[in-house]
Order: sequence, then structure tokens, then C-alpha cells
Amino acid sequence: MFSLNSGIPSTTSVLSAYTTFAASAVLVRTVLNEVQSMTSRLIPQQLQDKLFTKIGSLFGNLSSQMCITISDHNGITPNEMFEACETYLRGNISPSVHRLKVVKEPKAEKLSVNISDGETTFDVFEGIQLVWRLNCSETQKTGTDYDGYFSSERVERRSFELFFNKKHKDKVLGSYLPYVLERSKAINGENKVIKLYSGGNWYVDVNLQHPSTFDTLAMDPEVKKELMQDLDRFVRRRTFYKRVGKAWKRGYLLYGPPGTGKSSLVAAMANYLKFHIYDLELSSVRGNNDLRSLLVSTQNRSILVIEDIDCSIEMQNREAGQSGRCSGEIQLTLSGLLNFIDGLWSSCGDERIVVFTTNYKERLDPALLRPGRMDMHIHLSYCTPGGFRILASNYLGLKDHDRFSEIEELIAEVEVTAAEIAEELMKSEEIDFVLAGLVAFLEKKKKEKAKSNIGKEDEVKGNKKEEDVKLPRRSRRKRSRKSRI
Repeated sequence: MFSLNSGIPSTTSVLSAYTTFAASAVLVRTVLNEVQSMTSRLIPQQLQDKLFTKIGSLFGNLSSQMCITISDHNGITPNEMFEACETYLRGNISPSVHRLKVVKEPKAEKLSVNISDGETTFDVFEGIQLVWRLNCSETQKTGTDYDGYFSSERVERRSFELFFNKKHKDKVLGSYLPYVLERSKAINGENKVIKLYSGGNWYVDVNLQHPSTFDTLAMDPEVKKELMQDLDRFVRRRTFYKRVGKAWKRGYLLYGPPGTGKSSLVAAMANYLKFHIYDLELSSVRGNNDLRSLLVSTQNRSILVIEDIDCSIEMQNREAGQSGRCSGEIQLTLSGLLNFIDGLWSSCGDERIVVFTTNYKERLDPALLRPGRMDMHIHLSYCTPGGFRILASNYLGLKDHDRFSEIEELIAEVEVTAAEIAEELMKSEEIDFVLAGLVAFLEKKKKEKAKSNIGKEDEVKGNKKEEDVKLPRRSRRKRSRKSRI
């Protein structure tokens, strides 16, 4: 039976045909440009015009097409527009695409799907037909290593090409690309996977697997609440920072004994804000120029972490005659680090957090600690009874137990870190056995503390006794001198 709809192509067929034609047009345009470049040296201009007029008539008026190139980097700085386009196009891959790149992120519930190198996909925005193509290439980056020897590495460069009719240029630039940017932000907010970057130029990146959150941190509840409020206030004050003329950044110093949760707190901050982490190892930075390059290549909405700032690099106080680590002309100075934190270079980017961690706050140069550099100092001390209850809830699923009072009394008397308690809570799945072991561990610490205190008292008494023995001798010498006078 004859159907009136039998001659009407499907939507998929139409879109596929359009994409194929658009891709062919892009290819033809590239070939024509290359042929035109070659023939311009061999064929007279009048003959060239006739030749390309005939060829152009076969493929339509390609001169009406415009191309926008969006590279993955702007110099050494990541191009946020490229990342936005990549995110946006994941959900707008046309059926005609033949090759896809599929990645399974460890924390993501869904597969990450992108078009492969050289593939084209299309989009429609307010009646405007647009064609996207991904281009990838490898370049050889050369330089010298720390010892001055020649080094070389392969660097992949990617870019998107966006084709459309040039009459729509204003709408594409003024409406479509901003729409892509905003849409990508919404997608990232829903499915963002936090990255941990390290290495020179941040060439190593992995998904942050750390499960730490503010709910699981065994820290003082009041300090935790104050920090969360400070973070919330920071991220919502873009207009305020601009109005008062300050770079939109915030500095936090985390200090306290080893094992008190400084690294876990950094992870909790990243998970709370959905900020990427850049782990900066100062000992691997060759000089101030490298430091500036690393700063400008970090993304907005990120946390820059310098752990163990007191021992990560040998830098003298500014009052000393020499500051920095020198090797020939390579030098990293304290003034360079300060400029990195709050100088002119610190304004290269928005919504950034800088975190220093240290076990010994007193070893740091006071210039590093003033407001504007480290705005908030957070002391992470030994575990408290309240911190223990959080750990018991996390590790054992307990809110209360008969032995909690005994454990909390012991914790109040000794110096024990959250890491030490967590280790005890992981030794068995039998709750009573674990808590009994924790009590024994704390009582052992209490005895060690008492023994240490007795030793200190004996030492103090010995010193005092020695002084008492010496004092009469000095007194006799004074009396003898007076008698001689």
C-alpha cells in the first residue's frame, strides 16, 4: 500500500546528511586553500579565478562560511572556553559521528564520551546551524633539566574548530558561546570530578579519591563551623572583592602536630567546594620564573597546597643575608614566594585558595603569616572527646557505648592524635574487642606520660639541688672579698 510518508526522510537521516555535507565542505575548503596556495605560483591570476569559480560552484559558496578556533591553551594558561566546549559537546554528539573516545572516571556513575580526533558533530542554536570539529596534534617540547642537560617531551595540543555562516557571527560570539559556557558550568556542577594535580606544569593529574568530608573530620566542632562559614562567605563574595580592589583569593595556614588531620582537612575543603587541588612541591621548583608559570597555569576555583612549608625548601628569613636556594642563575627566593601569594601575580585568576601546612608554626617567617597571605590560622591539635565520638561513628557506626566515658576521660589526660585512635579502631570488626584495645592503648600512653613527668621532675630537682650547693660557695667568696676590703 502506498504511504504518503514513504518519501519523507527521517530526522536522523537529515541530520546525518547535513553533518556529512558540512564535514565534506570543511575538507574541500582545506584542499582548496592548499591548491590555491600552490597554483598561485604557477597559474596566472585570471585563470585561477575561472578555475576556482567552477570548482566552487560544485560545493556551494564556501566563502560565506566562518571558522572560530578554540585552543586548549592560551600560551601556558589553560583555556576555560575549550574545557567548556568539551563538556558541552559530550551531550551533543550527532548520530553521524563514527569514532568516539570513552573514559570511565573512577568516581563517576556514567561513562565520559567525547568525539575523537578529526571527527565532526553539529549543533543548532536559535535556527543557526553549527559544525564542530576536534583537532589533535603532538609537538616536541624541548628544554633543560636541573643539571643543565637537554631534555625533550611530547606535548599534545587540542583545539576545536567551529564553522557557521558568517552572517551569524555576532549571534555566535554574543549568545551561542556564552550559552555553551554557562551550560558547561551547570553540567560540571552536577557531575564534577575533583582532580589532584602535581608535577612540573601540572602534567600529572588523577581523580581525587579522598573520602574526607567535614562530617567525618575529628576536629573541634566550633573551629569546623567557623571554617565552613569562612569558605561559604569567600565563594559568594565575587562582587565584594572586585569592589574593594582585592584579588579573589583566600589563604589558610593549617598547623599542629603530625597526624592531626591537616591533609584530610584539605581534602574535605576540596570536596565541600568542588575545587580542584594543585599540590605544589617547592623543592622541585627551579626558580621564581617557574613559580609564576605554575601559578598562571592553575584553573579558577582551585586550592593550591604547599605542605610542610617549614621544611619543603631551605629559605632563610628575609632579615638574613641570603634567602633562597641558589644553583648558578637558578634561584627561588622568599620574596618570590611572597609575590606568588599576594603580589601582582596572585591576581592572575579568580576564586583561588592557598593552603600552607606545617608542624612547626614558629619556624615560619612572620612575613608569610600576616593577613592577606594566610588570612586564617587553624590549629589542629590532639584528639578531643568530641573528636573521638566522630571517629567511633565513622569507623564503628557507634553513637554511644558503655566504655565511652572511660575512653573520653583517658583522652582528656593524654596527648593522642586522631590518626592513632583511627588505627586502633581498625584492628578488628568486634566492637568490644576494639574498645578494650583502645582503652589499653590509652592507659599505656598515660603511664608513659607519668613516667616522663617523673623524669622531668627529677631533672628539675637535680638542677635545683646543684644550684643550692653552688650558692653557698658564691656567698663565701663574696664574704671573703668584703673582709679583705
